[in-house]
Amino acid sequence: MYFRTQFGQNGIMDDEVFLTPDLARAARAFTKVSTKTIASSAGLTRQQVRSFEQGTLSLTNDEKAQLKASLEKYGALFLPEEERVGYGVRRRYPREGLLRMNAWEGEGGGLPTK
Repeated sequence: MYFRTQFGQNGIMDDEVFLTPDLARAARAFTKVSTKTIASSAGLTRQQVRSFEQGTLSLTNDEKAQLKASLEKYGALFLPEEERVGYGVRRRYPREGLLRMNAWEGEGGGLPTK
C-alpha cells in the first residue's frame, strides 16, 4: 500500500494512506465495481464512497486504507508518484484476465490472490 510520510501533531511523522478522490473514482471505473460492492467490502457506506469520490467528504486514514484495500482486491493497481511521473492507477490484470474474473465472480467464485 502506498503511504506518504508527513509530519503530524507534535512534529511526529505519520504515514498517511495516499488516496485522493480522483484516484478512488478512477480505480472504481477501471475495476467496473459498484459503489455498493466497494463500500461493503471496505466497511463503509455507499454514501461515504460516493461523497469521498466527489470530494465532499474526508475519510480518516483507516477508512482510506480500507477503501484502497477494497479497490485493490477488485483489481486496481495504484502507482506512486515518482520524480518524472505523477501518481495514478491502472488495472492489475490484463483485459482478458479481467473478463475471466468477472465470469468467476458471476459463478460465485472469488478473485485469485497474488
